Amino acid sequence: MSGKICVGLTLVFGALYFFALGRAPLANPDEGRYAEIPQAMLVTHHWVTPRLDGIDYFEKPPLMFWVEAVAQKVFGRSERAVRAPVAVLALLGVLMTYGVVARRFGQAEGVAAAVVLGSSSFYAAFSHILSLDLAVAILISATLFAFFLAVHEPPGPRRRRLFYAMYACAALATLTKGLIGVLLTGAVMLLWLAVCGQWKRLRPLHLPSGLLLFFALALPWHILIALHNPTWARFYFVHEQWLRFFTHVHHRAGPPYYFLPEVLPGFFPWLGCLFGALAAAGRPRARPDRWFFVLWAAFIFLFFSASQSKLPGYILPVFPPLAVLIGIWLAEVWRRPEPDGRRRTGVGVGCFVGLAWLLAAAVLVAVRHPVRFRLADWQAAALRPAATGLALILAAGGAIAAVSWLRRELRFAFVIMALTGGLMVADLALAMPYLIKPGTKPLALLTAKLARPQDAVVCYRDYFPDFTFYARRTAGLVDYVGELEPYNDPRGRARAQFIDDITFRMLWNGPRRFFVVGSKKNLRDLLSEPGFHYKLLAETRDDYLISNRP
Repeated sequence: MSGKICVGLTLVFGALYFFALGRAPLANPDEGRYAEIPQAMLVTHHWVTPRLDGIDYFEKPPLMFWVEAVAQKVFGRSERAVRAPVAVLALLGVLMTYGVVARRFGQAEGVAAAVVLGSSSFYAAFSHILSLDLAVAILISATLFAFFLAVHEPPGPRRRRLFYAMYACAALATLTKGLIGVLLTGAVMLLWLAVCGQWKRLRPLHLPSGLLLFFALALPWHILIALHNPTWARFYFVHEQWLRFFTHVHHRAGPPYYFLPEVLPGFFPWLGCLFGALAAAGRPRARPDRWFFVLWAAFIFLFFSASQSKLPGYILPVFPPLAVLIGIWLAEVWRRPEPDGRRRTGVGVGCFVGLAWLLAAAVLVAVRHPVRFRLADWQAAALRPAATGLALILAAGGAIAAVSWLRRELRFAFVIMALTGGLMVADLALAMPYLIKPGTKPLALLTAKLARPQDAVVCYRDYFPDFTFYARRTAGLVDYVGELEPYNDPRGRARAQFIDDITFRMLWNGPRRFFVVGSKKNLRDLLSEPGFHYKLLAETRDDYLISNRP
């Protein structure tokens, strides 16, 4: 690997991923939730059992919560600080892709694969979002990359270190989002060994010592939380790991083709190159190295497509292997003499040009006819400058790439494609405050300023994770449970944090001061009652903050 190339990739993609990272307030529910849980760890010093709004939270393991807590402790409680770990992981994913591909296939292939991954719109967009999906995708990729390199090493210290890295990364992936960290990676490895007939590469596997390392990293937290919480094991392994996949318990089902609209446009600007890269993979037994990445992407895509719980970020682990395939193919094409190189890249460049111009037209139409695109009038007005800039970027990028291809300047055409993808993500980062649903940050900051420790703060018929993060305190909930799990937390039930509407009305007229945050829709009937007296402290487009005292 070249140190200069690593520095260059770090500077370019570090600038992209950290650009405008703190511009938008935290979005609900994911960003608010994953910022609030680490904040609670810092305040309560309970590092084993994650807690959300003071209630035990058993849905996810704690690794990213620990990382986020460290980031908040070191850099403060800002949007940039809580999103920074994800941006760092996204950058590490790009560098890791370069390193692995350069070592196995060549330096040009490594650079191309890293640039393809780093500038893919879906991957780059998730570098600006606080979620667990990109984190587990990077750790799954690290596990599979380590295995891929290890099986190509002869017996010796280097092979052993790579297998140990594989076991360690699988453990970290398991501590990030559960059993998929080891089950998905293990399934991909076995599938490749079987389909491509590579069983002879498996020995030595360093299995006993590797498993010891895996369990040394993954088991302690599982044991500790099980000892502290008798209901954790059944909820975590049955409800979260088993029922999430096989049933509709999370109400996130989708059709089998759910992820196609995520992967295909999400791979802009490289979608057209994917077809040539897959065709160049050849037959499994003839090119087993390439088929490792084909099977990696295919299995994970099919696994999540079959799941009864689907969210867009779940599909992120398919982007690194597809980027590897495209990077290898691009480097090969660049080495071919003309006109063969131009002929082979025609579909890739043509697809980019067509999509770029189509997207340029679509964003301009969207802000001028917001109803057709389910945009509010205020969103359309706020987004017009960003939409105009994005349309210019896309139209110019498409035109320059087309001219470069016609002039046989293939490498420059692909540089323009990568630059267009990066600038598009930067433009969207600037527009992010107007793309996400407005949260409760202004109301929470006002509550933090006005509310005294003895005052009651409650969410009415809803829960806003960003509110408890910005207000720096837990909130009671009126007629709402949602993702909070009081049945798993006897201590939470004992605090009477969950109250019904009748009890709330009785307390409202009592001596204690109440601050209530709720959506305008949920509060409409309550505030219209003649006998209900309140003071409106503040409002946003969607929510009210009211009190029973001046």
